[in-house]
Amino acid sequence: MTSQGHVRPDGFDVPLIALFAVVVIAAGLAVRAGGDRALAAGIWLAGLVLAGAPLVWRTLRGIARGQFASDIVATLAIVGAVLLAEPVAGLVVVLMQSGGEALERYAEGRASAAVRALEQDAPRIAHRLRGAGEAPEDIVVDAIVAGDLLLVRPGEMVPCDAVVASGRSHVDTSRLTGEPIPVTAGAGVELLSGSLNIDGPLTIRATAVAGESQYARIVSLVRSAQESKAPLQRLADRYAVWFTPLTLVVCAVAWLSSGDAQRVLAVLVVATPCPLILATPVAIIGGINRAARQLVVVRHGGALEQLASVSVAVFDKTGTLTVGSPEVRRVLPLGGRAAGDVLGLAASVEEGSGHLLARSVARAASSSGVALTPAHDVRESAGRGVLGTIGGREVIVGSRGLVEEHAPAAMTAFHAADSGGGLRSFVVIGGEAAGIIEYADQLRPGLAAFFDELRGLGIERLVLLSGDSVAHTREVAEDVGITEARGDLLPGDKVTVVGELAGSGAKVVMVGDGTNDAPALTTADVGIALAGHGGGIVAEAADIVVLGSDVTRVADAIRIARRTLRIAKQSIWVGLGLSGVAMAAAAVGMIEPVPGALLQEAIDVAVIVNALRTSRAPRGESSQESSHTTSGLSRQIPLPEESTVRV
Repeated sequence: MTSQGHVRPDGFDVPLIALFAVVVIAAGLAVRAGGDRALAAGIWLAGLVLAGAPLVWRTLRGIARGQFASDIVATLAIVGAVLLAEPVAGLVVVLMQSGGEALERYAEGRASAAVRALEQDAPRIAHRLRGAGEAPEDIVVDAIVAGDLLLVRPGEMVPCDAVVASGRSHVDTSRLTGEPIPVTAGAGVELLSGSLNIDGPLTIRATAVAGESQYARIVSLVRSAQESKAPLQRLADRYAVWFTPLTLVVCAVAWLSSGDAQRVLAVLVVATPCPLILATPVAIIGGINRAARQLVVVRHGGALEQLASVSVAVFDKTGTLTVGSPEVRRVLPLGGRAAGDVLGLAASVEEGSGHLLARSVARAASSSGVALTPAHDVRESAGRGVLGTIGGREVIVGSRGLVEEHAPAAMTAFHAADSGGGLRSFVVIGGEAAGIIEYADQLRPGLAAFFDELRGLGIERLVLLSGDSVAHTREVAEDVGITEARGDLLPGDKVTVVGELAGSGAKVVMVGDGTNDAPALTTADVGIALAGHGGGIVAEAADIVVLGSDVTRVADAIRIARRTLRIAKQSIWVGLGLSGVAMAAAAVGMIEPVPGALLQEAIDVAVIVNALRTSRAPRGESSQESSHTTSGLSRQIPLPEESTVRV
């Protein structure tokens, strides 16, 4: 565990529990074989020393570091049991202490491997061009210097920040910006490392070495966020701040009033804070299981504890609040044509294209029941559109530039009809303007109700962040009821915003779905990733993963987290209250050490039973998975011209 106030090397507790079992069996055999109770007591005492020494040593190391943890009372009880030859009472304390810590470690889960995953995905080899007619030279990316000419083949990642010197291709920048639409890369276009070349070779000129490029900055941001994130103090240790001094005061009263060391030991045994140690991990394990049934994977217990107290929620836009895939919003026919005819002819030439917008046109035609006509002589202009021949007429579907090149006379009609907003394709049939196809990204259903629900859960601020344009980001925010929105952000900018929010004293949860969100997810108190597109690096960087793309499950996770912590605290208070009564009884001599240890175990059982309620649905709520309806049409919003192709 890495929490403040506690040092726990992995692997200690299981051997200690095994040693306890061996001691019990050996002592039992000694009594059964010869009735030698002295031998049995010696075995008990030796077992206590061996099992208790690591626990005592770890607590002493924590005290030396100035860490005031809940283990102090347990350590005093173990030492007292050894000095007063009360091994049974001491071993019971060791068992519960070790078992509680093992449960805690299980609840914490594994550490994030985000940095390792990012580094594994980084490009290793670049192809440097040496001269005209010469084959490219393969070099390691660390050998790139500013000014180098590099070849980036289709399917390869851009190895460093660069500007395109020659060639034309679509480039996927979604890992960096979160925006799903490939951009058109031609001469003079600046590219960031980590972008993926899709369909054509590019010659680029390096403007920065790989170690100073955008992808390397993302890796660095995730690493620094992980290293600077303050460790979570255990809930048990926060209660120990006042419970441990109270216990020591009762011990002092028992000693001063009686001079009986056995009474002091009895007080320590019944005051051993097993309810503190057990309540939180048992409750959190139950909460984690409950969340898993809602398709929410909590990767470590600290995330659930932090999520219970968040007051600011930050959301990525594309892929998180929107579907992230443009669909045909409407067709504007021109020249007296029917919209269905325009869509059908456009889909006929687009049918064989793998471009994102072409697939959207084909889907729209299919869902509308529009018949397709075989097209001939189909040719695609990368990033600009498609041309083909149907019934002896040339059909062009694509960008303004493609139309101006092949049918400049049609642009007059387009200029008169085009509103100029959003993402669109122009359709030309037989040299005449036939129509405009407008596309839109889709908002996920139920978002306005979801954000109202978050406000009802006490989330004070809702913030939308995006690599998309400021205007479009604000438009989406207004549509779903978010009042704070910031656009044109790179991954480092998102980290800055999240860091500022956290620095204001608020507990921040960040929700995203792309690699570009990974640094901000790591910076937030709680990072939640939507794994609808497979998870990958963003899931590794997150504390919580929603299986699928249903962002409304974040509200389920917050409800589960708050109920889990409420039950954990309730269990702690009940356990400490019962321990307080037992301490008073032990201080006046009514409870001996061994019966006190057994009584403490009964209290622990009560605490565990209560804490296990977190794994069940609260009364009045279905225990089945929450049914977030996804029926009906999503609201559609125009995509901005700046972030797309074919404009």
